[in-house]
Amino acid sequence: MTTPATARPLENAVFGAAMLAHRLPWADAPARALGLDSLTREGAARGVLAHLRRSRSGRPVRLRTPFGTFLVPLGPADTAALLAGGAAADALAPAVRLDAAGRRHGLHPHVPLPPDAVPTAAAFAGPLAEELERTAAARGDDHALPWEAWRPALLRAARRVVAGAAAADDSLLSEVLARTARAAGGRAYDGRAAALRRRIAPYLADPDPGSVAAGLVRGPAAVPAARTGHATAAGEGRREEALAHTLAVVSEAAVTTALQALALTAAGVPRAAAGPAGAVSLALDHFPPVEAAVHPVRTPFTWEGLAVDAGTEILAAPGWLREDGDAAGSGDRGDGVDTPWHEGPSPLCGSATGCTASAFAVRVAEEAVRFFTGSARPALLSPALSPDRMPLTLAPHTLRVALPAAGAVPPAVPAAGPASYAVLARADADRLDRHARSLADCAAAPGWNGDETGERFRMRLLEHAERCTRAAADVRGAARRLGD
Repeated sequence: MTTPATARPLENAVFGAAMLAHRLPWADAPARALGLDSLTREGAARGVLAHLRRSRSGRPVRLRTPFGTFLVPLGPADTAALLAGGAAADALAPAVRLDAAGRRHGLHPHVPLPPDAVPTAAAFAGPLAEELERTAAARGDDHALPWEAWRPALLRAARRVVAGAAAADDSLLSEVLARTARAAGGRAYDGRAAALRRRIAPYLADPDPGSVAAGLVRGPAAVPAARTGHATAAGEGRREEALAHTLAVVSEAAVTTALQALALTAAGVPRAAAGPAGAVSLALDHFPPVEAAVHPVRTPFTWEGLAVDAGTEILAAPGWLREDGDAAGSGDRGDGVDTPWHEGPSPLCGSATGCTASAFAVRVAEEAVRFFTGSARPALLSPALSPDRMPLTLAPHTLRVALPAAGAVPPAVPAAGPASYAVLARADADRLDRHARSLADCAAAPGWNGDETGERFRMRLLEHAERCTRAAADVRGAARRLGD
């Protein structure tokens, strides 16, 4: 039996510097401009890991970083096997997410979803399509939905397929779910978790047919704990927790992964253009929502002759462990083989040994991509992406994708050409006009004329409204010149 090897000081320093560099959003710009991906933040981290694979025979290694000392498996297969060994020994505490700047965030506790509780495609495709039709109807003149409209629309769709039609309008459910996840591991968690269970209970009491809630109610009398060797009576509490966890991962996949997959499809990235399954798999491989997860070890265990002590923190970083040339990835279903998201660490929730809910979430994301690509390929308005060069990050709030639906074809314009900017300019002009009307309506409300201060505020509002109107006219004129 051996103990994990410790990286050399220089190896620690380079890996730690790559982690620290994530605090500097401009750090990658010079290297990317010169085509030197190995000198970017992710490139440096992957380079160190590749070096360690060679020098340590691929065995997990202990790395000291500015954010803590971690036991780091050096490949996806070892990551899955090491975490599975820890889970089988009931040695792992709940995971936390490590963000790009090294900050730790709570993750919604993983509660397994029984496979027979997962709705069939025929059961959830109809309700999901209804929500996506509603989403498509809210597009602007450029056929795109801004992030501020996309996110609530897809959260609503996630609530519909997971908790049922009655939950679709319950936007507070998503907010309570997010706050509960952020509180995981803290003193406020128990109170927020209890509030979440109360919020979810009505949807299990009278479940909507075809939803995950209905599958949980008609399912077995026990929901097993997350591969800890124990079985926990489901009761209503466990069912509520399983439904909450499923809603969390489906929401993430629908809001983030589906939009990234649509952007990659619109950009013409070959694997994404092959179909919805390839696009979603590619998005998860390159931009996993849980880019890095820390799994604390609460009791010692042994894996393949390696002694892992209590107090060790295992760092699972799928975003860094992916080989640069890996085109398939763990979730690829292009060859017709069923996806193994339920077998290995989940990029959606950070669970150690896979997640049936994540497999369902991937199917929901695929259906969303299929809906918006059924009649025509989307058009990427911004940012500009090269089909032969994947970006290292793709923040969903930066994406503007013209979405076809129900036979509508988006403007067929190049991603960075003048006509594309004309479309965006017209949409911006419309928003300025709406803002001007809102300001004028506010100024017209009673109560401003009661005294000198109120009248001054009223005049200020009208001045702002006039400036917005003039700006809209100017932007509209520029759009006409760009479109000529």
